[in-house]
Amino acid sequence: MPRPPDIGWQYGTMIGGHRHHVQCNYCHRIMIGGITRFKKHLASKRGEIKGCDAVPKEVREIIAHHLATRKPRRPNKRRRKTAEGTSSAPISTNYSVESDASDPDMTHARQGVLTFNEAEVHSQRTSEQQFEIGTRGFIDAFSCIQYKDEQDFMPTRATDIGWAHGAMVNGDRQKIECKYCHKIILGGGISRLKQHLAGERGNIAPCDQVPDDVKAQMQQHLGFKVLENCNVQQNTEEYNGDALKVTPISPTAASHRRRGKDEGYSKKRKKVEMLRSPQGSTFPLSTLQLSFASQEIIDQADITVAKFMYESGIPLSAANSVYFQRMADAIAGVGPGYKMPSHHSLKGKLLSRCTTDAEEISKELRKSWEVTGCTVLVDRLMDTAGRSIINFFVYCPKGTMFLKSVDVSQIETSLEGLVHLFESIIQDVGPGNIVHFLSDSAPWYKAAGKVLMDKYKTFFWSVCVNHCIELMFKGLSEMDEVYGVIAKAKKITQLINNDAWLLNLLKKTTEGRDLIRPGMTQSITDHLTLQKIFSLKDALQQMFTCDSWEESVLSKQKLGMGVKNIVFDLQFWQSCANIIKVSEPLVRVLHLGDGGERPSMGYTFDAFEKAKKDIILAFDNQESDYLPYLAVINRVHDEFHSPLHAAAYYLNPSIYYNTRFFITNVIQKGLLDCIETLEPDLTAQDNITKHKSFYEDSLGDFSRPLALRGRESLPPAAWWSMYASDYPDLQRFAVRILSQTCRMPTFRRNCYINEYAHSSKNRLERARLNDATFIHYNLHLQEGQPVATESKGLINGENDLLSISSYDAGDWIDDPGILEVEGINLLDVTLPGGPLPVIDKAGNTSDGNLVIDD
Repeated sequence: MPRPPDIGWQYGTMIGGHRHHVQCNYCHRIMIGGITRFKKHLASKRGEIKGCDAVPKEVREIIAHHLATRKPRRPNKRRRKTAEGTSSAPISTNYSVESDASDPDMTHARQGVLTFNEAEVHSQRTSEQQFEIGTRGFIDAFSCIQYKDEQDFMPTRATDIGWAHGAMVNGDRQKIECKYCHKIILGGGISRLKQHLAGERGNIAPCDQVPDDVKAQMQQHLGFKVLENCNVQQNTEEYNGDALKVTPISPTAASHRRRGKDEGYSKKRKKVEMLRSPQGSTFPLSTLQLSFASQEIIDQADITVAKFMYESGIPLSAANSVYFQRMADAIAGVGPGYKMPSHHSLKGKLLSRCTTDAEEISKELRKSWEVTGCTVLVDRLMDTAGRSIINFFVYCPKGTMFLKSVDVSQIETSLEGLVHLFESIIQDVGPGNIVHFLSDSAPWYKAAGKVLMDKYKTFFWSVCVNHCIELMFKGLSEMDEVYGVIAKAKKITQLINNDAWLLNLLKKTTEGRDLIRPGMTQSITDHLTLQKIFSLKDALQQMFTCDSWEESVLSKQKLGMGVKNIVFDLQFWQSCANIIKVSEPLVRVLHLGDGGERPSMGYTFDAFEKAKKDIILAFDNQESDYLPYLAVINRVHDEFHSPLHAAAYYLNPSIYYNTRFFITNVIQKGLLDCIETLEPDLTAQDNITKHKSFYEDSLGDFSRPLALRGRESLPPAAWWSMYASDYPDLQRFAVRILSQTCRMPTFRRNCYINEYAHSSKNRLERARLNDATFIHYNLHLQEGQPVATESKGLINGENDLLSISSYDAGDWIDDPGILEVEGINLLDVTLPGGPLPVIDKAGNTSDGNLVIDD
């Protein structure tokens, strides 16, 4: 039991009876390392652990004062002997620990390492246990999601090459574990790890398991000559560009200076270490030295990278990859003379190594499927060659993995062929692991999903929520009133976007904002753009009444006057407002994403119900106004609905215990369908129906103060895993439902890599391309997986479905005849102030003004 006197236990909860697993009562993160590390989390003590974002200010101040005023522990005899230089018996661990003998905190640090190692071994064992062992498996399955970012494998903004081969222990830069021999190196930081890897004797024992290529890389990085005795000449070099004199120093000396043992250097002085490569040229090691490079050198590097991209035909969006800068940093760390991988290596050993790494991550995800269940995602797309491709993904709360890509052009309209293909995926994933099978609503896919659902009777099929919203928008756009309004709105954007002068005038009037907001599909783009135009109503009316417009020739032409009439048409704006009353609530459903450890299944049913209520309220409960729109929405929603959505709605404590919740026949029947389908054991079915009353009446552990507070703050599945241990069958049932997703992966799909993989006729080459596809998607999924404590949903960031402009704005811009009005080319029109300014690719105009992008 925790010690009552320690103030930290007032704000944290011990998890699983383990004193070193503490859950924060405010942000609910689970930390490893004991109550002291948890208090540093509350106090937001920099350099120790990520601070709590939800802790009240007064609590933070109390804990900070407590940490600042507490008495340090009296050193024991062993520590005093160590400080005096007397050797003490080493602590036996599974890892070798390297430390300076003079470190007065060596014993304490070793104890910390023991605690961390024990916690890691404990976590590893429990993550592999089966559900039958008990509730502990549930807690571990979800705890790893919440505290996986606590282990701090690599410090924020770390660019040093050494971090690729070691990991921080317990978030401490001075405790680093070697990736190869697993020694824990105390003191000296990342430089000491690199000396360990490079085999520099005298300061630290060399690593006996480091690969030869890594060892050679570290030797080169640290300035060693491979065939000499690891010495670096002490020269003074002229740094080209700024005439800065730099003296190369040994890694050991650099390490001493960082520890403050060289009194000749000020801590505030910027140091530049120039090391000599095997070719004899000097180069800077640290990225901090970039500030010393001349602008001419930087520009030349930029030009070289640009030429490579242009010459190779690599999509320029590749520059957005997180690996783009990492690649540059790694090359800079090696220095001049680095030889890029050959074509043979890229399709040989390097491809094999990356495939193995991706498979290892996939194996870890597979281990959690038995506890939480999983969702099979059938993502259908069309490549540039007209082939129908299916990308199969598997989702679980711990992460999403890419399974395989299949060309289904020959079997897409064959029910038997699709069923056979889907069955092979089910057998690969495991029928007992699958809870949800997700695809779009194409007739053959829908039919295949229902056939499999009837055959296995262990999972449910449904339509992706994004596809459902897309169909709703498409149905709304086909309504006569909506179709006419969108057509008029397109006339506005077509006129403005096809005239450079008018577009520039719009940018000035709207302070750089654009009228068009692209979405994933045409129907989504239509409604998002209509919302954007409506929000800029005043700016548009101001633009069409300003002196510049009135003096232009375009204002006298039929097309210009027609668009102006639309802009000042009150009925047009009223119709826009009515359409937006319907589209805005649906857009909010699109924003509903899988926020880190909060899968969307528990929130989707409620989100649609809220959207319908918001639409009714927006029309002041006038049935004649809102019923035509709701008829379209309900028709699509009925196809989308699944018993899983209703059961998840019922099992989500943040919704069920809300005063506005009420159970309906749809929810009751959906819950019973899920019990009979997802739990084949009849005894377990009886237990679930019997014990659900404890949840409904909030009895037992469900009534604990912690459980009451956790209804809103904890992810629904984690809440069940923590407070339903007395009812294991009900617990397993709830966790498996609430751990599913209702949407496809949110990153942009790459048609080109699928096209290459399916176009090759050579079997060996096709196998390599399949491996490349496997790596491509899984790297995207790893980088795109949000950290649980930093997840902000999908409203901000690159994962926002609404911000991905993969759909061409199309007829919102293009109109073949719009540039010719009554025989006059609008680009040749001369204004009173001179010819129309031309906008170049950089956004600059010939009149010196800058067009600001939205």
